[in-house]
Amino acid sequence: MPAQLISITGVVQGVGFRWFTRDAAEAHGVTGWVRNRRDGSVEAELHGTAEDLAAVVRMLRTGPPHADVASLTVVDMAVPSSPPDRFEVRSTV
Repeated sequence: MPAQLISITGVVQGVGFRWFTRDAAEAHGVTGWVRNRRDGSVEAELHGTAEDLAAVVRMLRTGPPHADVASLTVVDMAVPSSPPDRFEVRSTV
């Protein structure tokens, strides 16, 4: 099952982006996590089928209503031996 690390910049904090990401991931059966970064970006690690990952990334390119996504970077990752079994919102790093 593919895995991706996503980095999103722009107006993506204080607009519900992490919860939007969680809802999008759960709607598509994607596991992993999302968190804010102190530099103002949002970072997510997604695990799922290629089709489900693509669907979530499409949603993240727009984000929730008050977001303004400036850039979204996707990096394919090596799949861990024990991928997460759910999706979680993590604390800021």
